[in-house]
Amino acid sequence: MKIKIITISKTKSEYEEAEAEFLKRLTRYAQVEIVNLKEEPITKNRAIDEIMEREGEKIINSLDNDYYNIALHIMGKEISSEELSNLIKEIKDFKGGKICFIIGGPLGLSQQVIAKVDLALSFSRMTFTHQMIRLVLLEQIYRSFEIIKGSDYHK
Repeated sequence: MKIKIITISKTKSEYEEAEAEFLKRLTRYAQVEIVNLKEEPITKNRAIDEIMEREGEKIINSLDNDYYNIALHIMGKEISSEELSNLIKEIKDFKGGKICFIIGGPLGLSQQVIAKVDLALSFSRMTFTHQMIRLVLLEQIYRSFEIIKGSDYHK
């Protein structure tokens, strides 16, 4: 299985060790690629819509139609860990085994990105830093594979 994570921004050093641990654990289940796209500068003279549109263009240009594309979005569908596990298993078994998760920048994702994806998914109605949500996403992907395997990790 191939998993791509497209994100606006980079991981800060305090998260690198934890991310590396989950990436290491995931190697037995999937090939994981993280694509870091440069965040647009937020200044007084730039409209928020313009910034989101530019970041959205970068994301859209990085999407691959062979992948099942999932945007992490505050207004997306909320699902349980078990439901995410079922979705990953379905994509693995029946939809080509390629999945892409998209994490927006500080301003979120443009409507152009949301319109292009297969699913908008929310981990919570709360707002998280993109560094934190990357770590939560990696843990949930790992948890999903452990649920599929039937291990005790999820209990």
